[in-house]
Amino acid sequence: MTSTTLPDSPEQTPLTAATVMRYHLCWKHRDLDGVMALYHPHIQYHDFFQNRVLGFDELRDYVRACLPHEAGEDIVHSDRIRIDGCTAFIQYQVTVQGGDGLVAFQSSEAITVRDNLIWRVNEYATLVRQNDIGRISDGPRPATSRLGLSPRQLSSMAQDLEHYFQRQRPYLDPELDLQQVANASGYSRNQISYLLNQVLGQSFYRYVNQARLQHLMASLDDVSVETPIDDLAFNAGFNSLSAFYKCFREHTGLTPKAYLKQISLRART
Repeated sequence: MTSTTLPDSPEQTPLTAATVMRYHLCWKHRDLDGVMALYHPHIQYHDFFQNRVLGFDELRDYVRACLPHEAGEDIVHSDRIRIDGCTAFIQYQVTVQGGDGLVAFQSSEAITVRDNLIWRVNEYATLVRQNDIGRISDGPRPATSRLGLSPRQLSSMAQDLEHYFQRQRPYLDPELDLQQVANASGYSRNQISYLLNQVLGQSFYRYVNQARLQHLMASLDDVSVETPIDDLAFNAGFNSLSAFYKCFREHTGLTPKAYLKQISLRART
């Protein structure tokens, strides 16, 4: 076999399948070295969402940023891996969730194998909004990420942001701003802004107020709490009652007074 010839025959199919399955398992188990060991030295990784091509020297940082960060995080495959000669086809869904935002990327990869290594990857992704999850959107393609963020990286960033809010509870600070969150979470201000505005479709302050509201709602589950709800709002980080009432009504469909009355009636029955 010459260096420019690809083995594309039925006999190659099981060899391709073995390589791609190892690749799939390395991604699943967050094995960075395992993934890198399967890339051909002359690999071309075409990321069409970002409209760029990565070579071997660029891929380690790319893969590190894309791998699931914690146990239990995984990519959901929407079809079995299909193999034909030296090429494998993978379809999967990457869900991006944050605050009350929920979107997904329907993604597919065409992986070409040569010398039992991955020689080329063509990766495509289409953004699917909340109401369209489960079917490929037939609308216009989303704007390309100008910040060098793939769907997997956007998913990891959303998870990191969610975990940071859950564990550190920065929303309790009424003066919290985007730059503070960027400094603490390890991402740039522009990256977080892109994730929230262009992918999740919500502003930074809407995201923060949703976290504040979830914090407050958890305290309302305790029927013994006698603190006035306006005080609970300020304790949760809201810096104005008008913002609190608007956020509360959007989330529950009720005013705080009507919601508390509903809770009281439930507790007596």
